Amino acid sequence: MPPKAGADEPGTITLYRPTGRRELALVRESGYRAWPPRLPEQPIFYPVLTEDYAIKIARNWNSKDALHTYLGYVTRFAVRADFLRRYDVQLAGGRACQEYWIPAKELPTFNENIVGVIVVIREYRHDAEVPVSWYEDEAGSGGLSPNDLVHP
Repeated sequence: MPPKAGADEPGTITLYRPTGRRELALVRESGYRAWPPRLPEQPIFYPVLTEDYAIKIARNWNSKDALHTYLGYVTRFAVRADFLRRYDVQLAGGRACQEYWIPAKELPTFNENIVGVIVVIREYRHDAEVPVSWYEDEAGSGGLSPNDLVHP
């Protein structure tokens, strides 16, 4: 049985992150316990505070973008509250768009403060929600079976 997500653990804050296929593959390589290092053009890691905001990004952006292979995922994970206190909640375009801005150089410490695992809770393909799974690539290889994902 896969490890449980840390959501609902005392002393934690549940966060969400919209992501694409490539980043999710790197999360899988970590055993669903860490976010991968940022690319040079990504100086900030931004987990969001609500599932609705993560859905909006995954559905309206990731799943419509060739760079993300027209797939968007919403993940949920828990982070120690005492660690997050060092960061201010940022508004990214309105009260419903709340996120933390974690500098890329601080991501390893952020990852050490994840409690439990990162869980995939929603999947979007070409802006439509589909059952959570992992599809094979266009060549029919390299995909993961649905059992490879940690589900809620």
